[in-house]
Amino acid sequence: MELLVVIAIIGVLVGLLLPAVQAAREAARRMSCSNNFKQIGLAMHNYHAAYNQLPIHGTGREPSGRLNWYASSKEGSNWRLSMLVGLTPFFEQQSLWEQISNATDVNGNGTVDWVNDGDFPPMGPTPQNIDFAPWATDIPTLRCPSDPGVGLPALGRTNYAACLGDSTHRMFSGRGVEIDTWSTGTPRKGSIYPAETGYNRDARVSHRGTFMMFASMKFRDILDGLSNTIAAGEIATDLGDKDNRTGYTKVSAGGPEILANPSYCLDTAGWIDPERPQFWSQSLDNTKHGGTNNGRGYRWADRGTTFSGFYTILPPNAENCGDGNGAFGNATSPASSRHQGGVHVLMGDGAVRFMTDSVESGNRRGAMVIYGGTAANKNAPGSPSPYGLWGSLGTRAGKEKVEDF
Repeated sequence: MELLVVIAIIGVLVGLLLPAVQAAREAARRMSCSNNFKQIGLAMHNYHAAYNQLPIHGTGREPSGRLNWYASSKEGSNWRLSMLVGLTPFFEQQSLWEQISNATDVNGNGTVDWVNDGDFPPMGPTPQNIDFAPWATDIPTLRCPSDPGVGLPALGRTNYAACLGDSTHRMFSGRGVEIDTWSTGTPRKGSIYPAETGYNRDARVSHRGTFMMFASMKFRDILDGLSNTIAAGEIATDLGDKDNRTGYTKVSAGGPEILANPSYCLDTAGWIDPERPQFWSQSLDNTKHGGTNNGRGYRWADRGTTFSGFYTILPPNAENCGDGNGAFGNATSPASSRHQGGVHVLMGDGAVRFMTDSVESGNRRGAMVIYGGTAANKNAPGSPSPYGLWGSLGTRAGKEKVEDF
């Protein structure tokens, strides 16, 4: 009887101790995640010191024949590379960078011919190509220890993403880029179109984050101050379980519904599982989802927002709602994590902060700032962020007063 009593007491003590042990382990993982982000922040500053600009989000070698902005190719990366690619030599991945930046002789015949011989050009093919080893490489610095996601259909995963601001409008365009006739393969770079017309004009109004698609951004562009502006944020990678933070539900092409109401997917009856609010409904038609290969964080090298970008529109760990253009369409793409209660963000000055899910985020149903917005809707060009402190932190030049948080 005494032995049974002792065993029972030990069992009770172990039961009480296990949650504390798990909490300690998560605290250690969270600290490790923060340290990874600090390394990325240091890499970003060293890159800027070396090149007097930030790494471009949406860069790479253009194939010999001009392709649509979303097209895949073995002859070039087609401007589809994320800002993380340029940072690789600055966070101790020099060997990986050398593989990326040099041509690859796949069959070892002594010649490099990426048009006819299956070899790879400098800066690689487009990032969905599993045969190009760097794109399928998991980089420890880019992985949060709390995130369990591994393996296919993802390639090299990332838990850290570029901050693209507080509006998704024309997210596939950017400063210095014009793709009004992208469907015909018209060149996207240069001055063949006026800078203030079409998609280019729309993007200049809406893209207010530290990173702007295809654009060469500098610290001097961050007029709100580096310590007041988010440069990058944490994202959880998709596990294929219909988590509404990491998969997304499709709306109409171009996403007019989410431009007018970022909470459109939350407000649409039957899309969110009422018994498990963090998941899409199991009865939701699979055609409403973004595809098995387009999960959050699935390709660290790909500039597609679902892979390596995020917006400060919806609060951290909110649902991801997007249009029908797959990984490259308009989507709310909020920050997310496997940590309890919030996400890490990297500020422009290199500081890493933990932002709680309850951060003041204004009107989550407020219309996004777009060209053609109105004062009545509070979304005219140059308007303050509709999304409170969270949205203000995600914009680089809004001149909002950002209080301590």
